[in-house]
Amino acid sequence: MTEAFWGEFDLASLSLWLFWFFFAALVIYLQRENMREGYPLEDDEGEASSNPGLFPLPDDKTFRLPHDRGKVTVPSGQSAERSDLAITKVTPSNGYPLEPTGDPMHDGIGPAAWAPRRDVPELDGHGSPKIVPTGSSGKHQVSAGRDPSGLPVIAGDGVAVGTVTDLWVDSSEQLVRYLEFRLDPEWGEGQRLVPLTQARIWFGKVRITSLFSRQFAGIPRHAMASQVTLLEEEKICAYYGGGHLYADPRRQEPQLA
Repeated sequence: MTEAFWGEFDLASLSLWLFWFFFAALVIYLQRENMREGYPLEDDEGEASSNPGLFPLPDDKTFRLPHDRGKVTVPSGQSAERSDLAITKVTPSNGYPLEPTGDPMHDGIGPAAWAPRRDVPELDGHGSPKIVPTGSSGKHQVSAGRDPSGLPVIAGDGVAVGTVTDLWVDSSEQLVRYLEFRLDPEWGEGQRLVPLTQARIWFGKVRITSLFSRQFAGIPRHAMASQVTLLEEEKICAYYGGGHLYADPRRQEPQLA
């Protein structure tokens, strides 16, 4: 009987080697695809990093965006990084903390940092703005709990700075994302948004502890009354987040439990 050609061949070893080659190729492919944003690497001063990475950058790939929002090509066409930040190095070596040189809440530094997202609203699956105020949409209402509209807004120093006028909801998720409030003339003018996660509705008041009254006038504003863009959301959330550290110099001191 003629012996098959693989009679003396180790098929198990072949399968194992094929698996390792496939796995290595998969790791390389996924790592390169992961480099479509944020690369080439930069050091703390914004210069090209001396260690660009183990794998080369992937070739450009063009994606067609939904809802007629054009095309984007990455990695070469990614959004430009923020530059000329008001920060300075505390030591010559990289990797050490960077200290703000101005007002970090306005400059977008540290916990107040924001990314340069597109200045367009987030859309739902039908191409409509995803986050909308209940007052203008006419499609949403508070079905459980108390509607905070009309409640006073209290700053972290206990001062009343405005009044809640509306709720902004994620129409796809049926989730309240922002409270809109009108500032009292003493503390600014116009309407502002606060992420619901940064506010606490308690005993007939809306408390925002991350900011003090004098800082409410500096909250980034949204340009249109019926929608908020991705970039505006980024700046608004960053301002409140930065207040937890920068609103008062004492918040930057060590805290004892």
